[in-house]
Amino acid sequence: MVDTVEANAQRVLDKVLAAGALGDLVVQEESALSLKAHDGELEEHKVTSTRVYGVRVVKDDRAGIAYSEAADPAALDSMVEQALVNATFSRTDPAESVAPGTTTLVTDDAILCPADPTSAEAKIDAALYLERQLTARDKVRNVPYNGVQDATVERHVFATSGRTAHSRDRVCSAFAYALMSDGDKDALEGVQWHTRRFDEIDTAWIVDETYRRCVAMLDGEAVPSKHYDVLFDVEHQADLFAVFHDMFSAKTARDGINPLRDKVGERIAVDALTIRDAPLLADGLGYSLFDDEGLPTATTTLIDGGVLRTLVHNSATATHFDAPNTRNANRSPRASLGVGVHQLEVASGDVDETSLTSGEYLEIVDLAGLHSGGNPVSGDFSFGAAGFLCRDGERVRPVRNITVAGNFYEMLNRIAAIGDTPHWNPERSALMARIRFADVAISG
Repeated sequence: MVDTVEANAQRVLDKVLAAGALGDLVVQEESALSLKAHDGELEEHKVTSTRVYGVRVVKDDRAGIAYSEAADPAALDSMVEQALVNATFSRTDPAESVAPGTTTLVTDDAILCPADPTSAEAKIDAALYLERQLTARDKVRNVPYNGVQDATVERHVFATSGRTAHSRDRVCSAFAYALMSDGDKDALEGVQWHTRRFDEIDTAWIVDETYRRCVAMLDGEAVPSKHYDVLFDVEHQADLFAVFHDMFSAKTARDGINPLRDKVGERIAVDALTIRDAPLLADGLGYSLFDDEGLPTATTTLIDGGVLRTLVHNSATATHFDAPNTRNANRSPRASLGVGVHQLEVASGDVDETSLTSGEYLEIVDLAGLHSGGNPVSGDFSFGAAGFLCRDGERVRPVRNITVAGNFYEMLNRIAAIGDTPHWNPERSALMARIRFADVAISG
């Protein structure tokens, strides 16, 4: 199959060059098994397989894209012709081209796509087990969200410069969210587990932890409206930062919608905060040996001791701003050239767990409205939230029906402490020390 992809890629790039253009090609193949249980039966058993070719051409300082799900010669030729036509309608942009270089990069399947001895039947049993065990627990009405997944993504990048890159990644997942009721009180809680081998997933832990969280949150009530110190759990601290990833984007800076555009070299956070993009941390599921232009990645320090050191760049934004290319190009086969963070890392501070959790604070374990409640341009946000009122590391009582609001960019200057231990979020896409934010507005 790889030989077929490479032969098709050569055909596409030859046609691009014959038209007097430069270009690159992204080929993405995905195969996935998805399972879901309901009322003791397998409700969903879905097997999918896709392959998409996406070409980007640059001619006369104009870029055009096109894609094809078909791989026959006529379809690939038509794709290139359409991209060339699309380029004639795009704006002139001298900064966008095809990055030079003839590197060949290939990821290690033993690390990123390991063999897994778990059979499809065992994965079905796991899906049924999650739903069956939770519905058997006291006060659990149902398990509306549950699933088992095994997905492999294979990615190729080819460029007219001669550069090639190839990766294959596997992610196995299991999750369950249970609805518990007691009189007029309800709680919907759950957990997820993501890894590269299915036999590393502990389904018994998922059941026990989901039930424990439901019980813990069932009696939750609002707290008085005022300003609190806040600690987000590992999952939702990463989610909060993800809402504002565009603060690091040179593309949004170029488009005039990044408030940090002119702040490179300036202090934007407390001295204790250091943030890196760490694509080569192989324990993370966001590991990236190369970006979507096929260029080799490296660790990039974004904030160092509170000072913004750089934005993340692809070749076009780097040319536009006359800045080093951080190799953060982001492009799906169907999309134009963008930028994106690979794996965000919040460096450990020097505060131990006892000091981090001293005194009174709110621990936030759930955020609602992440896609609509945050504005990356202004930094303002307002999310529904739930968690626990805590004192000296102990949970005093559950808290629900509250709103956490503020300005994210201002919060970076109101960090009271940063923990000394890094934690992966459940999706293993971010490695972060926990941050205690001071003076956060909570409405009950």
